[in-house]
Amino acid sequence: MALARHGTGPRTAAAALASQVHPVFMLPPVAASLFGAILAERFAPGALGLHATATFFAVYTAHLKDGYVDFHGRGEDDDHPLTEAGCRWALAGSTLCFAAVTAAIGVVSGPGTALLTAPMWALGFFHAPQSDTNPVTTTLGYPFGIALAIVGGHHAQTGALAVEALAFGLVFLVVLAGVKIVDDATDYAYDRSIGKRTVAVVLGVRRARRLAYALLYAGFTLVLVFTVDGVFPPAAPFAAVAFGVVAVVATGAGPSVATMLLVRGAYVFLAVLVVAVWFRPLAGTALPDIGVLGPYTYLATEVVFGAVALALLRRADAVWRAARTVLALYPIAYVWDWYTLSVGVFAIPLRTGVELVGIPLEEHLFMVVVPALVVGVHETLAELEE
Repeated sequence: MALARHGTGPRTAAAALASQVHPVFMLPPVAASLFGAILAERFAPGALGLHATATFFAVYTAHLKDGYVDFHGRGEDDDHPLTEAGCRWALAGSTLCFAAVTAAIGVVSGPGTALLTAPMWALGFFHAPQSDTNPVTTTLGYPFGIALAIVGGHHAQTGALAVEALAFGLVFLVVLAGVKIVDDATDYAYDRSIGKRTVAVVLGVRRARRLAYALLYAGFTLVLVFTVDGVFPPAAPFAAVAFGVVAVVATGAGPSVATMLLVRGAYVFLAVLVVAVWFRPLAGTALPDIGVLGPYTYLATEVVFGAVALALLRRADAVWRAARTVLALYPIAYVWDWYTLSVGVFAIPLRTGVELVGIPLEEHLFMVVVPALVVGVHETLAELEE
């Protein structure tokens, strides 16, 4: 029985099997497993190696099954190195290897870790043809596998679920879902022609791209929220900033180039998070105290954000539209501000003390800066979507 379609012999069969190892897609899950171990701040080499190996076989199974279905089942691919029987034998072998390694994980790290590991194989094996035609499951399969790899890699070291590992898993689930939507858009025309319901096919490329970037932004925001809450180390937001810069550059590119940029941005994202978690470079560093400006503190923040708003408005040629919005909102904001200050809802200690028509000078500026900044962001986003 021949395993390879293009030749005979052990070396040809081995080359055909090796061709199903795709580093671009297989390294991130294995790296996610290692990242989960890094979060544990200790290394049990046996547990680490076993979980990373199980992750590898889960993704390898996914690639074997995808190739088998796409070429031998659907006839989508032009070629495949393995025969139909070869695909089946390879799937059986990779599944057996995964099962053996997962059983070993149960012995070394406990049954809980094995239970967290097993779904990774299911995600890979049932991706095609079961889940890759539904817009939700085809989008979330790979990101969910990454999240499981992080949580499972951590659990293999500690034997417990931790908030930090779950939070990082959630962040990668959300962010990589956005990347996956952009990636699927590269095959929009073909997927639509065969009735494959990716997000791009269901929503259209433009709306799918909006959803993708909304998910990226949500993931970056989660990084900030978890950092402020003390779950993530202080340097974690730098990872979101680095990936965010790449995402901004990708907004002007087509699906193929955007996917290339975002995949590499995801590598940068993970690398910076590894540095933030492993070395914790800003641990113990206090936040800059702008309170040293005394009574000019509030005013200084308004100058900074006002400058940002003006820059955005000038770039989008929306200064007069913003002025109209500010004028329309001003009376409402003024009454609201005056009332809440009068009844003691909040106090502003770091201000100049200058008051105009019953409210502090800074509040007048606040009622100009905030809507101007909102309009500036809105107009900038509208311009990027054109």
